[in-house]
Amino acid sequence: MSGSLSDIRVIEMGTLLAGPFCGQLLADHGAEVIKIEQPGIGDPMRDWGQEKAEGKSLWWPIVGRGKKSVTVNLRETAGQDLIKQLVKDADVLLENFRPGTLEKWGLSPEELHAINPGLIITRVSGYGQTGPYSSQAGFGAIGEALGGIRYTTGDPSLPPTRTGVSIGDTLTAMFATIGTLNALHARSRTGEGQVVDSALYEAVLAIMESLLTEFHVAGFIRERTGSLIPNIAPANVYPTKGNGMHLISGNQDTVFKRLAEAMGQPELGNDDRYATHVARGDNQTELDNLIADWSINYTSDEIHELLNTHGVPNGKMYRAPEMLADEHFAAREAIKWVDSNDFGSIPMQNVVPKMSGTPGEIRWSGPTLGQHNLEILRDVLNLDDTAIADLHERGIVDNPT
Repeated sequence: MSGSLSDIRVIEMGTLLAGPFCGQLLADHGAEVIKIEQPGIGDPMRDWGQEKAEGKSLWWPIVGRGKKSVTVNLRETAGQDLIKQLVKDADVLLENFRPGTLEKWGLSPEELHAINPGLIITRVSGYGQTGPYSSQAGFGAIGEALGGIRYTTGDPSLPPTRTGVSIGDTLTAMFATIGTLNALHARSRTGEGQVVDSALYEAVLAIMESLLTEFHVAGFIRERTGSLIPNIAPANVYPTKGNGMHLISGNQDTVFKRLAEAMGQPELGNDDRYATHVARGDNQTELDNLIADWSINYTSDEIHELLNTHGVPNGKMYRAPEMLADEHFAAREAIKWVDSNDFGSIPMQNVVPKMSGTPGEIRWSGPTLGQHNLEILRDVLNLDDTAIADLHERGIVDNPT
């Protein structure tokens, strides 16, 4: 096994995206992630997705990658006892149930730490484990609304919109991952585990820049601004020949001078209306229109080559086809082709960040339901065939194969 976390065992209990994405990130960097799923049903992510092939999810191979699937009925005492046995030699227990669920099952932090004092318990929820909202159901979209990103996203003339991905869930998972790694580092000094409490709305709030301070000090409330940030200019999407689009970001003074030269209008760099950051912000609409009048005469490829020559940050608007065809993506192996159970070899985003000494890897795509039952029950928990058969007959686990 490779990766900086190859000596870490994670018990992943939870479904959908926020918790499981944290598990995916840990697995990408080498952790042994044992995913606990409901017998006969599994994680709903096995069925979810905008597009499916032959009725099967194209999302599951990614969020389930690198994990070992074990089915356990957590609502039964025998299933809860299996978790307690697994916890003895685990480093992390990851869950994203509604607060109070673990406690109801006899798996509270206090009970788990009595079994394994060094256990890191990473808990992902909508509103956190405490506070008046903690018992409420909370999906990623709700966290996005409460944390402020929904209100500030979209065209100012329209109601708030969402980003094209589940940003609230993934942000929460990333902060849960950071918290887990922090807790593991602290344990290396103290030997003691702790609880990592990652809330959806707080993860979103954490990236909202100076939104709160702006209101408190200046009474300013951020609004939806479409494709631009007010007073940061030029930094927008501009039209190109053939109904194309190109993103240009030249808002630093020296960079704007280079953009003006690339446009064949070097005098703009010394024009009082555009020469400084503040001046460009004050004349943002006028400047955007001026750049659009220039960009519409060129293709996106032509603008890309010209601005790169002048050292101006710019980018094409990529979709999946452009990513798969791009030479830079290929050179850095940003996309990895991985064998799947249902679709043959499929492309997916590779492990990030890249590590020079302990690189992570995608070991396999999302496993079939209960694929690792026998391995974990027999080889990790040391149960004999009779005990395993009994668990299956009582509906605690699926038939181990």
